[in-house]
Amino acid sequence: AGQSSFFCLLGGNRGMGEHRPCFLYSSFHTKLFDILVMISRNLLDLSLLRFISAELTRGYFLEHNEAKYTERRERVYTCMRIPKELEKLMFFGIFLCLDAFLYVFTLLPLRVFLALFRFITLPCYGLRDRRLLQPAQVCDILKGVILVICYFMMHYVDYSMMYHLIRGQSVIKLYIIYNMLEVADRLFSSFGQDILDALYWTATEPKERKRAHIGVIPHFFMAVLYVFLHAILIMVQATTLNVAFNSHNKSLLTIMMSNNFVEIKGSVFKKFEKNNLFQMSNSDIKERFTNYVLLLIVCLRNMEQFSWNPDHLWVLFPDVCMVVASEIAVDIVKHAFITKFNDITADVYSEYRASLAFDLVSSRQKNAYTDYSDSVSRRMGFIPLPLAVLLIRVVTSSIKVQGVLAYVCVVLFYCGLISLKVLNSIVLLGKSCQYVKEAKMEEKLFNPVLTATPGKPAGKQQSMFKSTQGISTDENESTSVTNQPVHQKENTPSLLVTSNSDQFLTTPDGEEKDISQDSSELKHRSSKKDLLEIDRFTICGNRID
Repeated sequence: AGQSSFFCLLGGNRGMGEHRPCFLYSSFHTKLFDILVMISRNLLDLSLLRFISAELTRGYFLEHNEAKYTERRERVYTCMRIPKELEKLMFFGIFLCLDAFLYVFTLLPLRVFLALFRFITLPCYGLRDRRLLQPAQVCDILKGVILVICYFMMHYVDYSMMYHLIRGQSVIKLYIIYNMLEVADRLFSSFGQDILDALYWTATEPKERKRAHIGVIPHFFMAVLYVFLHAILIMVQATTLNVAFNSHNKSLLTIMMSNNFVEIKGSVFKKFEKNNLFQMSNSDIKERFTNYVLLLIVCLRNMEQFSWNPDHLWVLFPDVCMVVASEIAVDIVKHAFITKFNDITADVYSEYRASLAFDLVSSRQKNAYTDYSDSVSRRMGFIPLPLAVLLIRVVTSSIKVQGVLAYVCVVLFYCGLISLKVLNSIVLLGKSCQYVKEAKMEEKLFNPVLTATPGKPAGKQQSMFKSTQGISTDENESTSVTNQPVHQKENTPSLLVTSNSDQFLTTPDGEEKDISQDSSELKHRSSKKDLLEIDRFTICGNRID
């Protein structure tokens, strides 16, 4: 019945061998058949030909969302600018670390000699001052004594035995050891700087105050123990890197370099603010400079084993280049994507550079209360004493000094180091003044911003600061940044607690209000740290996931 009805619609009945017109066939069915054919043709045309035609000829207008695409283009330009701006910051920061590192070998021995000479000849001049030595001289003597004691203690550490002990371990075990050493180095640096600062303050604290410490001698032994243990830790790092260089298949070196790229995973996909990125940049500067010194130690040890054959230096050169290139590549990729994901412009690195330059310029003022090497230690986490002890130990064991000519070469080499230190300091000071001037920070050198100390309101400190500003502006501006700190009388109100080197400053923000407003606004602003209030260990690990 169904087939009969269907054939009837088509125009006939083909059943029982007969061919006769169906009684249902009419003009209505003819029109219905024509409509069905037309719909089928239109559907076929719409589903294929029109779709292909629309895909080939359809258009879109990007100018309807101009802001979005302009922002995307600026992100691309920012990523392209990151390598240049980052390397400019790294270059400046590495030379700052070099300046603090050379200070230990060049000016520190001379300052210790002058302090001892003053102490010996003090009876000739009489006791005109209540202090036998100035605080800076006491700190210099403590640094020198710690350096000498730790150097002699390092002679009891056998480098060859440590090398063969590490070389006998498996590759995976050495990889784990190297990662543990990196974590331990950061922890040692964090706690070690506090130990040294506690020693310096305990030794130079005014005696009129009530004693609230365990004594100078216990602090001194703690500092010696810290420097010795940290030097051994860095020696193990250098030995592990040396084993990786001397391995036949270079598998350990490859694994150690791949560890740098794992750092990208742990940093890129986290939320970073401007202050956190500054802390990470300082850490990368310290890490890169430390790696350069470790590579120098590895090259010295290898050259000694091959009797200082210059041909072996070219064997080490590809591996050294691979280590340095991997560090640079990882830093560029890491910072490029961190700035991209957190909408941070590339100009922030010029602010970081200006902030580091401000530390250097402020340390040359007459009212500076800390040495610049200590400021670098707090800002970047780079403590030069353990690294200097290890380098002196390696150099003295690798190079034998015999004969008059050898000692003359040592004296000439020392004079060359002093010349390098002075030249580096002059160039850094000039560039720092330029960066500070470009960032418009000159007024902050002479007008320090006071911050409220615990237990005291901000208003009292501001009134004290206003009462001590009896010095004219011309006199302040005439103060040379190259003058050395002078001893202040103890009964004079001191402004050292508000020194600029501990208060981080950046380029002035146009939306930032004047800091002399009411205390409620100051309290509201204190929740967001300024860059100059941040050192390497203040916000360590304070990243926001």
